[in-house]
Amino acid sequence: MNGSRANNATLLAGIVEGLGQGKASAAVCVPAPYLQQCADTLAGSQLAWGAQDVSSHASGAYTGEVAASMLVDFGCRYVIVGHSERRAYHGETDAQVAQKTLAALNAGLTPIVCVGETLEQREAEQTNVVVGKQMSVVLDLLEENADDALARIVVAYEPVWAIGTGKTATPAMAQAVHAILRSQLRERSAAAGEKVAILYGGSMKPDNAVELMAQPDIDGGLIGGAALKAADFLAIINAA
Repeated sequence: MNGSRANNATLLAGIVEGLGQGKASAAVCVPAPYLQQCADTLAGSQLAWGAQDVSSHASGAYTGEVAASMLVDFGCRYVIVGHSERRAYHGETDAQVAQKTLAALNAGLTPIVCVGETLEQREAEQTNVVVGKQMSVVLDLLEENADDALARIVVAYEPVWAIGTGKTATPAMAQAVHAILRSQLRERSAAAGEKVAILYGGSMKPDNAVELMAQPDIDGGLIGGAALKAADFLAIINAA
């Protein structure tokens, strides 16, 4: 929940200028009120845009919710689902995250499906169980309801204990979880195992991005605070 029209204009212009016409794959996922600004500012650029959440419902009496079709109207390509803050502060369950993922896919959006463990769960050596369950609930629903859906998602591993705390998983720690997620995908679909990008979302910054993304199963980053400064965001993109 950051940004203003004036600050957004400066930030987006800086990112677009730095990206130029290269082959970098990058997107910004913004608060819903700023989607029109993104559509107006970023049309024709290399920078895609998306939203931070979506309703699991296609339409109806759900005051305050935003449907996937509405996001498509604003030119969104991506939407984040199951972010740790949605799970923690709004009580979103694995089942709800799975339904949102399906709603996004049905509308033609690419959902960025977030999974991750808390500090307590990591210290209890439950990381693999927690992350595996979060991912399995999504994969089960997609297999039941949408053809080739597994290969059309993006996955983001965000260790909750490393978000906004200044702590970062070591590259080896992050790679270990990414490898588990890759294995889960491969077990369901060989195509998904090869195609799906798995992003690291635990306080990736310019000074650790190269080492993190050098890991074989870390395909990119889900960037938080560092994306609010064009120079930092561009440095991470360049690292990728």
